[in-house]
Amino acid sequence: PRTIQRTVLGSLSENEQRGRSLSQVGNSSIRTLCNQRPSMFQTTDFLHSSQLNFLGCPSSSSYDVYVEEACEVVLAASDDYDLEVDANPLQNEHVRLLMEFSSIQPQMNYSSPGSCHDASMLSEPEESLISNYAEDIYKNLRESEKQFRPKPSYLERHPEITNGMRVILVDWLVEVVQEYKLGSETLHLAVNYLDRFLSYTTFIKRNKLQLVGTAALLIAAKYEEIFPPELNEFVYITDCTYAKKQLLRMESVLLKVLDFKMAAPTTNQFLRLFMFIHSVCSTTENLAMYIAELSLLETDPFLQYTPSILAAGTYCLATYTIHKSYWPDSLITFTGYTMEEIMPCLTSLHKLYISAETRPQQAVRDKYKTSKYCRVSGLKQLSILQSD
Repeated sequence: PRTIQRTVLGSLSENEQRGRSLSQVGNSSIRTLCNQRPSMFQTTDFLHSSQLNFLGCPSSSSYDVYVEEACEVVLAASDDYDLEVDANPLQNEHVRLLMEFSSIQPQMNYSSPGSCHDASMLSEPEESLISNYAEDIYKNLRESEKQFRPKPSYLERHPEITNGMRVILVDWLVEVVQEYKLGSETLHLAVNYLDRFLSYTTFIKRNKLQLVGTAALLIAAKYEEIFPPELNEFVYITDCTYAKKQLLRMESVLLKVLDFKMAAPTTNQFLRLFMFIHSVCSTTENLAMYIAELSLLETDPFLQYTPSILAAGTYCLATYTIHKSYWPDSLITFTGYTMEEIMPCLTSLHKLYISAETRPQQAVRDKYKTSKYCRVSGLKQLSILQSD
């Protein structure tokens, strides 16, 4: 039971949150893999109207998204556009196999209520797989991260959107993820989708920015979560600023702009891989995750760094704060990164870290004040970084 009743954020009832059957998950997985329309497997979202009143203006009946790739392409959508649904699921052996596969859940090692481990520990088979293929996984992630990077200066392409608006939107996404108990990877993916979409479009209106962010989280939850929220919940958390049809249409546009490339390497993925190669205590682990989520708030300078460098910087800052050590030899060998390469990013992260308490947006700090995350946002901060 929730100890604090939130008046602004939407909430799932216990039955809605835990009562969805495995068959629904199987159907959702198959529909996704069969490339059916998003309306067949839907999600949720909620918005603080007073915090995002500049984004929550009544939506117009149509909108235009200008996409720049090899040339300028115009994607237009209007309210009379109805999404089509393919009513012919695959009727073959592959469907049966997918159904069976989707009903098999990984065996997770959830921590006890009194511990401060994040409840996303790897099972023994997963640990074995990562151990055997860690170098290949890292190599693939490093190659992929170059293809999934947003443009650092993309806000110049959107005169009506400021960096402050984006900060408020991401801060709100953190609240949504926390309220619906979604994973950290879902948040990182949603911000990646948001930034990439804005990198390849121009002149997005300020009253559409929240719609883009909501659609990005909608897709990320479907991609990453076992039980994503329902579409009605996403509409509700935006204070019903947008209708279902608008959200589904924006989801479709976002997927097309991103060319359905959703498997983006994130700072969170690299960070967990680094902590697997060289394990740390739970406090250090949660502090690194906290700093990584803080970095999502700002485009400058953090979009200039690759997710792997950001992960290395968050790892170093966390280990230095707790243990007064930086980058272990095992990770130098594994990643090829030296402290000299990591230091510029580490310095930027440290400035963000020590200023977090005074920032207007506090959703990330509030999240990591809980015992689940060892209350790492309340730890004493080191004002100066010193070399070994």
